[in-house]
Amino acid sequence: MTSATTLQALRRGDLAGARALDLSHGGLTEFPTDICGLADTLEVLDLSGNELTRLPDVFSQLRRLRVLFCSGARFERLPPVLGDCPALSQIGFRRTGLREVPAEALPPRIRWLTLTDNALERLPDALGQRPQLQKLMLAGNRLRDLPESLAGASKLELLRLSANAFAALPSWLVELPQLAWLAWAGNPLDRDIEPEGAVIDWASLQPGALLGEGASGRVYEALWSEPGVTTPRRVAVKLFKGAMTSDGLPEREMAACLTAGDHPALTGGLGRLTGHPDHASGLVMPMLPAHWHPLAGPPDQESCSRDVYAPTLRLAPDVAIRIASAVGEAIAHLHARGLLHGDVYAHNTLWDGDAGHAVLSDFGAASFLPSGPQAARLERLEVLAWGRLLSELLDRCDLGPTAADLAALCETCLQPNGNARPSMAAALDALRTHL
Repeated sequence: MTSATTLQALRRGDLAGARALDLSHGGLTEFPTDICGLADTLEVLDLSGNELTRLPDVFSQLRRLRVLFCSGARFERLPPVLGDCPALSQIGFRRTGLREVPAEALPPRIRWLTLTDNALERLPDALGQRPQLQKLMLAGNRLRDLPESLAGASKLELLRLSANAFAALPSWLVELPQLAWLAWAGNPLDRDIEPEGAVIDWASLQPGALLGEGASGRVYEALWSEPGVTTPRRVAVKLFKGAMTSDGLPEREMAACLTAGDHPALTGGLGRLTGHPDHASGLVMPMLPAHWHPLAGPPDQESCSRDVYAPTLRLAPDVAIRIASAVGEAIAHLHARGLLHGDVYAHNTLWDGDAGHAVLSDFGAASFLPSGPQAARLERLEVLAWGRLLSELLDRCDLGPTAADLAALCETCLQPNGNARPSMAAALDALRTHL
């Protein structure tokens, strides 16, 4: 159903009782006030890709609205009326031209705020006064600092700061008790490291089927006629969709992936793509076995920052420990190479679906660690992310007599005091005793 057809159905009253409404890319220049007729039921509203520049005061009548998407519209100012929506917990205003976020525009129950790829230079102190804030996406703006009030954001778990104007990270970031996923590549503070590895010409590739698609790009199967090698090699080619992803810049993702080098628990990269006919940026990677798949699905509107597992997934304890060990080894390798992965999740863990062989993928949120003592403290954020992954895996096992020891390992990785968490190498040593 097109947006125009949906709007006609709305005006006829055919959508009475609807909980979700998609009017994206419908050419709207004004907010259709007919939507307010769904005030008693509407929970999810998508107005993305329209020409809207404002929302009227009547928008606050949508008292049950939980999720609002307006990405790609034309808002220079986050509409103040959003703060009057009592149930609104997820807001997406990506690439709308935002220059201002008024304090009154922040709903009291905001949990997930996406303001990626805009022109913001500052954020209001009120942002840190929203106690449910859990996920904050700010990549691709002009921010030089964050409100000091965010130091009290006790539930903040995921923060994207890539491609802004930070000369240094706020010192209090590493003190946040629940922060596990952080990205800051592409700021002035970032280390200027050129990508290692080969440059692979598009002409040497025979592209094949689409293997998968994410927020930042599409991955295709391909045959690579490697110089000096007789038989073409099966590879995976990631083509980036644009200059800015939800996590940051494609060129920094490629730099991190190639700098990471070879490791059996990382997908790794063979080289940067050049010569694409549409000038697309791309990364050539080794091909995994066809039956390997993500361990879980990415977070959804309900889970916010936590992955969504198949309800039927059950794991033998040794399989769960083998998966967690592989991911931990990948993290430890990255830390030793001066990198933070930034996105250690089950949905970025590809596994064989059987024995527990696994690799960590997707360097979209990876950042180069600074020198000095701050690096170790930032690494402990990733230990928290790994501890959550381990806990999720163990929840899907019947552990028997090892349950207490493994629960204790999880607890030490998950504790809110980052300084008291073990290093990734120390946590791995404790886990290996159970293999």
